[in-house]
Amino acid sequence: MSESEDTSQTTISRWVYWGAWVIAIALVVVAAYLGWQVGSVKAGNSEQVVSPIVSEPISDQQAQVNLPELSQLSEQPAIYRQTNLHTIIPTRPRQDPQDYTVETGDSVFAIAGGFGLTPESVLWANYDLLNDNPDQLTPGMSLNIPPVDGVLYEWQEGDTLQGVADRFDAKVEDIMGWSGNRFDLTNPNVEPGSLVMIPDGHREFKQWLVPTIPRGRAGVSSDLYGAGTCPGGYEGAYGSGGFIWPADNHTLSGNDYWSGHLAIDIAAGTGARIYAADSGVVVFSGTAFGGYGNMVMIDHGNGYQTLYAHLSSVGVRCGQSVLQGQYIASAGNTGRSTGPHLHFEVRYLGGFVNPWFVLPAP
Repeated sequence: MSESEDTSQTTISRWVYWGAWVIAIALVVVAAYLGWQVGSVKAGNSEQVVSPIVSEPISDQQAQVNLPELSQLSEQPAIYRQTNLHTIIPTRPRQDPQDYTVETGDSVFAIAGGFGLTPESVLWANYDLLNDNPDQLTPGMSLNIPPVDGVLYEWQEGDTLQGVADRFDAKVEDIMGWSGNRFDLTNPNVEPGSLVMIPDGHREFKQWLVPTIPRGRAGVSSDLYGAGTCPGGYEGAYGSGGFIWPADNHTLSGNDYWSGHLAIDIAAGTGARIYAADSGVVVFSGTAFGGYGNMVMIDHGNGYQTLYAHLSSVGVRCGQSVLQGQYIASAGNTGRSTGPHLHFEVRYLGGFVNPWFVLPAP
């Protein structure tokens, strides 16, 4: 082959090489362009699908939305849930009697109030200890506290539901229906000695009291009422019918006036001075039975008598005339008492009067 032919062949090979590169680059450019077109079409279709179709133009009034600003929301008070500790296990009333040990300063009235009961219910539940006398209460004594107001009764041999209900002025269905009694309604037998609650039942009290003693010949015996009993047959001062407080303190310390305690217990420490609430004649002075301890009774000559008990000492004698406000004794804790105080009674024509009705406002 000649030299001219070799040169021509080399030139053709170079053109083929560079042409192949140009074609490859062109194909890459075309492919890129086609890819961009396809992506644009897909994006356009996607926007068309998610865009809402509005058939009618929206007015300015419809387009306006009144949403609260963040600052307004932050000024609104928050709502909190209050924790209730009794939502799972509710508080239920007691169904069983509870034991209580008497402490110094206790009274039937205060103990009953602490358990949400009437004092009568506590007294009735403990007849064997108190014998219906709240003044028999002593520190260390163990009391039965009923679960509700009524009579907590110890079932006796021969008792029947109807007989017990009649005795305590109650209803058989109330006794059987009280869940704490746990009756078998198909066979409601009760074992003797069992404690049965008589809801809302009641009975009369057996009250032991020093009788009302007039200034005339009383005919009472010291063997029955105590060494302080006076023979009577006296003349002397008469009362005005108006009363003053018999102690310097005008607040209660223990029992108030109620059906089982026909007096008020006035707060008075041992040795505190006690005064005659009105003028009259002393008809009892000294030791009395029945839990009164040292006691003074004054007959006022107008149908009224006043009684002062649990005294540490007495300062007057039988038949002595005293004037209203005169010192007659010192307060104390004698007899059946759980702490020093003055037991003060007012009687009229032999009946009991609530002292709050005749004493001036404290």
